[in-house]
This record gives sequence, C-alpha cells and structure tokens, in this order.
Amino acid sequence: MYANLLIVHNLLRWVVLLGGLYAITKSVLGMLHKREFTATQNRAHAIFVGSCHAQLLIGLILYFISPVVDQALAGGMGAAMKDPVSRFVAVEHIATMIIAIVLIQVGRSVSKKASDAAAKHRKSLIFFSIGLLLILSRIPWNKAMWPL
Repeated sequence: MYANLLIVHNLLRWVVLLGGLYAITKSVLGMLHKREFTATQNRAHAIFVGSCHAQLLIGLILYFISPVVDQALAGGMGAAMKDPVSRFVAVEHIATMIIAIVLIQVGRSVSKKASDAAAKHRKSLIFFSIGLLLILSRIPWNKAMWPL
C-alpha cells in the first residue's frame, strides 16, 4: 500500500503544480485584461484546490505509514531536528505543505466572496502564488532530501 500511495503522491504533484500555474495564469490574465471572473476561471481554481486537497490527504496517510518518517523519528524529535534530512522528512515538508494548502484554500474562499472581478483575480493571485511558492520550496526535488 505504501509504495502505491507514494507513486500516486509523486504523480499528483504534477497535477498540483500544473493546476497552480493554470489558476495563477488565469488570475494574472484576468487582472491584466480586466476580465470578468468566468466559469473557466472558477474551474481552474477548483482544479487547483481539489488537487491540493487530494495531495494533502494522500500525504497525511503516507506520513503516518512511512518507514522513512519512522526512521527520521527513531531517535526522537530532538535528534530529528539536529539532522537536516530527518528534519525535512519529519517536520519541514509536512508543515510547509499544510500551511501552503491552507493559504490556497483561504485564497479560494476570499476570492469567491469578493464583490468584483478585479478583487477576485487579485486575491486568488496573491494567495495561490504564495501557496505555490511554499509548495515548490518543500518538494523533495533532490533524492538526498528524501531517501527511499
């Protein structure tokens, strides 16, 4: 089960990244061209937020069944915090991703409640961009940061 979930988690990363870029691009174009907030933009936001939620759910399951996390926490939290790789695995990756997805969800919520199209585009752009940057900062691009 762990190996299959890890594969899905790794593949879903690309959906999150592409969905985020798509939603952010739609917001930028909406702002620049002073466009109305359309159903297509709403769909782009929903794809991004939905893929983030799916990724978070799978990530949380993986966190609790992962032998990598178990190994990182084997010596206790104090020891994990002293080792950069263990700290990344046990704390930084999950904490940053949760914060990012909360910001993305907040961006979706406040943009939906905004009264005019310009505010919807601006709010979604700000929150989605910050969230996506946080996600990009803690994806284990380097194999040494996530030894499997």
